[in-house]
Amino acid sequence: MTSPDKTEEAQIRHQFDKIREALHTKDLEALQCLYSPDVISFDIEPPLQHVGVTAKLKNWSTVFTFFDTVTYEIRDLTITTGLDIAFAHAFARLTGTLANGTPTPGMWVRATYGLRKIDNIWLISHDQVSVPLDIATGKGVIDLEP
Repeated sequence: MTSPDKTEEAQIRHQFDKIREALHTKDLEALQCLYSPDVISFDIEPPLQHVGVTAKLKNWSTVFTFFDTVTYEIRDLTITTGLDIAFAHAFARLTGTLANGTPTPGMWVRATYGLRKIDNIWLISHDQVSVPLDIATGKGVIDLEP
């Protein structure tokens, strides 16, 4: 028999599979179902925080405007679960073909997720995406790989 923690972890991993699929198919409705309505997102683009699922979906909508095809890769996903709260972190990369036909390899980012189990479904309630900072230049370092 699978332990409760392994079952919860499998359910969360399935949610991340759904994110990858929804991004690949550019399905905002499917993405909406994966975030809590009150999600707080510290995303890669300004402002400092995006509050609520509508703001989070606006970020993904912007991605869909720039990209003709989208692939989302998640590497080294690590999950810690509790009864109704979970924490995850990974490396993530958005790649694809831009709207003008140019392929782009994207960049690896660091991603951290806070999840809550709401109505028996694991939803992302917080995410934070970042790139390392070169302190001497004040610029993000976007050419690193995991």
